[in-house]
Amino acid sequence: MFKRSVSVYVWCLLIVATFLLPSCTSSTSLAVTTAPTVDPEPTTISIPSPTPAPLPTVTPTPVPTHPLMIEVMRQQTYPGSDVTIEATLEPGSNYYRYLASYQSDGLKIYALLTVPYGETPESGWPVIVFNHGYIPPREYRTTERYVAYVDGFARNGYIVFRPDYRGHGDSEGEATSAYGTPDYTVDVLNAVASMKSYPGADPERIGMWGHSMGGSITLRAMVVTNDIKVGVIWAGMVAPYPDLFNRWQRRFADRPTPTPDPSRTARRWTQTLFEFGTFEENPAFWASIDPTFYLSDLSGPVQLHHGTGDESVPYEFSEGLYSRLQETGQVAELYPYENDDHNIANYFSLAMERSIQFFDRYLKVADGGL
Repeated sequence: MFKRSVSVYVWCLLIVATFLLPSCTSSTSLAVTTAPTVDPEPTTISIPSPTPAPLPTVTPTPVPTHPLMIEVMRQQTYPGSDVTIEATLEPGSNYYRYLASYQSDGLKIYALLTVPYGETPESGWPVIVFNHGYIPPREYRTTERYVAYVDGFARNGYIVFRPDYRGHGDSEGEATSAYGTPDYTVDVLNAVASMKSYPGADPERIGMWGHSMGGSITLRAMVVTNDIKVGVIWAGMVAPYPDLFNRWQRRFADRPTPTPDPSRTARRWTQTLFEFGTFEENPAFWASIDPTFYLSDLSGPVQLHHGTGDESVPYEFSEGLYSRLQETGQVAELYPYENDDHNIANYFSLAMERSIQFFDRYLKVADGGL
């Protein structure tokens, strides 16, 4: 009975399995077999490029300039002009003398011109542009003052050209200052250019002589242009600007950082300078207008003469310049004259002899000259 019941039970299980297995197989197949996934067509989305914001317009702040700045002067042109003979003067011992004129900044500038007698050298005569010191412009006369100085060079084989700065004598224009404006130096640089084209002059042998204020002009001209081959300065105003104010301009001596005084005539040339600041506030500006800061660019050798008893321009000005010239490796000479005055009157002949020798050494024999 029990065996039949087991058989029946087994049989029933077989029947149930027969019906259930297909269902399980089908279910398993659906679980592992899936339809392939098809990627949708890509959708293109147009994104506008961002419009860049306009950059702000930046206007650089201009660096203030002054026409006296050495770099500004170097950027200018000094064409000079033909030299016109206005009158023939009484000749010197061995040279002709003329009243001449030339152009500078559109102004007619008069000058004293001397030309040696004799046959002109193949390259032309060497030239000395002669820069006179301060003389009240209304009192200045072309044929007066510095007669012995001009004669010393003229009778030794040099063309001498002595400009009457603007506002002096019959020269057009307004007299200004050698320390506050470039005007007189401009007149001298145009004189150099005029001499370069003057018949009978050697354009490669031009030197410069200056006394007092003319010494300052000479030094400035020699760091602006390379056309001046040698310079000689007597009792020159050749100190840095602080010394010009504190040691020469006595009215400023008790003010270490002076400012212009409207009641003083010095205001005419100091006011624009001190608008840039005092020496302590803006030392870069004061250096930019000072030729003593450009001595490494000097165009040639320099000889200095100064009386130790000079009451107009301190001897220490030349002594200080000489030291700075040595520091920059320039060829330089300094001759002090014991207890002599501003004009080196006591040792004039000796100073003139040394000056001529210096020009002879560095100018007359230069470039195959005399």
